[in-house]
Amino acid sequence: MSPVAPDDRGGLAKQVRPDARRTTLFPRDALLMKVLGMMSGTSLDGVDAALLEVGGTTPGTFSWQLLGFHSESYLPEERDSIRRAIEGGGPAELARLHAVLGERFARCALAGCARAGVDPESVAAIGSHGQTVWHDPPFGDGRGATLQLGDPATIAEITGIPVVSDFRTRDVAAGGHGAPLVPWPDRLLFSAPDRPRALQNLGGMANVTWLPAASEGEPVLAFDTGPGVALIDTAAELATDGRRTFDADGELAAAGQVDEELLEQLLQHPFLHRPPPRSTGREVFGSAFVERLVERWAPRTSRDWAGLVATLTAFTAASVAGAFRRWVLPRGVSEVLLAGGGALNPVLAEMISDRLAPVPVRGLSALGLDPEAREAACFAVLAWAHLRGLPANSPESTGASGHRVLGSLTPGGA
Repeated sequence: MSPVAPDDRGGLAKQVRPDARRTTLFPRDALLMKVLGMMSGTSLDGVDAALLEVGGTTPGTFSWQLLGFHSESYLPEERDSIRRAIEGGGPAELARLHAVLGERFARCALAGCARAGVDPESVAAIGSHGQTVWHDPPFGDGRGATLQLGDPATIAEITGIPVVSDFRTRDVAAGGHGAPLVPWPDRLLFSAPDRPRALQNLGGMANVTWLPAASEGEPVLAFDTGPGVALIDTAAELATDGRRTFDADGELAAAGQVDEELLEQLLQHPFLHRPPPRSTGREVFGSAFVERLVERWAPRTSRDWAGLVATLTAFTAASVAGAFRRWVLPRGVSEVLLAGGGALNPVLAEMISDRLAPVPVRGLSALGLDPEAREAACFAVLAWAHLRGLPANSPESTGASGHRVLGSLTPGGA
């Protein structure tokens, strides 16, 4: 495989791999296909790529095996570019970021294949979620709108692999929130054969998927519980003058004292009391949210800052537990599995576990999967569903008017 080299502007060279021209998508009679899923979430920490071998042609014949997982952190300047776009980037900035992120995702996809020892030519498709820069859920009679950047044509051109992208917009067009998108693949990947369980994702935003036993036909329930680690990350960055971009191992939260009065005020946020279907993003729980708190709370000492991080960590945990008490636990839950980067924060995980006791809470690694690989794996399954022509949204969770095939296909061939 020919290397993809940086050009003199720090981007990727425009030439593609010599063997990257493909005239067919995948053998239509193939029972096995390799699909690579990519996720760049609201935590803005980087890009994850999960390479799966997927078997079957329908949910009833579905099987899967993880071939490899690769993660790349964003550089500080990349994170800043995305944050500026989210906080009010103009058309020129958004257009350029769309192209640059396409190159970034292509690099990660090829690195993921190399790490797994898989020839990109053997990969049927890349399922790329893209980077969400705006998410406006439907409200009242108004439809929602959502925007993810990371040009699929650039990914296809550089890798030579067909790309399925733009998964959210079809559900939004059908009147849904376009989120969460993972309940359908969650059911295929993680349902227990004989008992209900819940997956709680702790990315920038937090969302839950309640999974009935695989033997039951009951619908999946999924919705955003509220903030994940986005508020914690912003507070940690402000507390350390940019030396940290997240609260590694929960060190700051562990050193701080939760302000119970402030926590109670935060828990009055209207989003937390809105019934599902519901979704949210950095437009609600982002940097501006923390900056307003800092103005009002005025932390000065390291102890003050640690207290703010501890309180925001408790806010995330309490918002998760509140959502469970209202809408998840009444359905029956045998265990809760934590996924996403926040699952690696022991203070946050312990706070959630304490609030959900006696229900067992553990990391997704208990099932043999890296907690940070879950969403990338889900987008590999969503790409597989697109190639098979299978509807893969969950109207019961998103509020869409019906089941839809998700995504748009960009061929990898010339």
